Amino acid sequence: MDAGLRLVSPGFTRRTVLAGTAAAIGAAFAAPAAAFAEPAYRAAADYSASFRGISMLVMRGGRIVFEDYPNGGAPDRPHELASGAKSFCGVMAAAAVQDRLLRLDELAADTLPEWREHPLKRRITIRHILSLTSGLATRRARGDLLTYEESVAVEAVAEPGTVFAYGGDPFQLFGEILTRKLGRKEDPVAYLKRRVLDPAGIAFASWRRGRDGMPHLGSGARLTARDWARFGEFVRLGGKVEGRPIVNPATLEACFQGSAANPAYGLSWWLNRPMPEARRAAIPQLRLATDVRPDVPEIPADLVLAAGAGKQRLYVSRKEELVVVRQATGILEGMRGRGGNGFSDAEFWRLLRRG
Repeated sequence: MDAGLRLVSPGFTRRTVLAGTAAAIGAAFAAPAAAFAEPAYRAAADYSASFRGISMLVMRGGRIVFEDYPNGGAPDRPHELASGAKSFCGVMAAAAVQDRLLRLDELAADTLPEWREHPLKRRITIRHILSLTSGLATRRARGDLLTYEESVAVEAVAEPGTVFAYGGDPFQLFGEILTRKLGRKEDPVAYLKRRVLDPAGIAFASWRRGRDGMPHLGSGARLTARDWARFGEFVRLGGKVEGRPIVNPATLEACFQGSAANPAYGLSWWLNRPMPEARRAAIPQLRLATDVRPDVPEIPADLVLAAGAGKQRLYVSRKEELVVVRQATGILEGMRGRGGNGFSDAEFWRLLRRG
């Protein structure tokens, strides 16, 4: 644990930080300046803690302005991101485009010859897969994802691009495609680490693997709040480190463009975008898992979101130079449809705006 991070005062049992030093992407966060006052973010932190929150971190303009670690959390405690890990895939794809390994609108069948004669699968693109609009059947897997090989055999049930269907298996399929693109010389997480995370100074504690030994791309990454915030800051800066593009900003921007089937989901990222109410109501995740929506004035209009069961959250607003991390226990309950215990993104942001 960094020196100077523990707040010890009568009536307080959690560690809180008001930072005053710049946080550079690609290097460890420096120990914050000694400004140990309870800032106005406390209301949002208390709200998060009341719903099993174990971390809350706020960055503005690349500086940590607040940290809170209740309920046994700590700056050096990594925590599973659940489906929050999915959002690494969009950035991974952007890096692969820059490396000329793939194109977002290329046919997956160009890499998967077993699809070339299928009437539906032969028209699926990588963009369809990462936007969850491939038309492939989905399962409520609850953590037991298909192997990469099994994901290739999933049945196609709809025209590509016409239906949004949330699940982890499409990211396993993306993993198989990228693995083949890499000539099976490294797995997708090894590529992500080498190509993006290491240059940006981002570490993960572990990443769950499946029965085939390959990483679960749809879940299973464990990061500290600080490292997840570093990733958010990397995204906020358009894939740059100290002004140098690690990932092409124009390609990265594709992650934040919704589809006709779901304007509120890009390439592995949730988006705060307007959409017809009937369509919103038809997507369970927008009806049950989050209340981020454009008609909540406290939520930034350009907000993008990585989200996982148990209400794991990475919020990024580029216009407001803002990155917010929220982590919590209760992932298994969340996967069973009982997670979050009433945590509201909208209420969290209403309280956060008081800061």
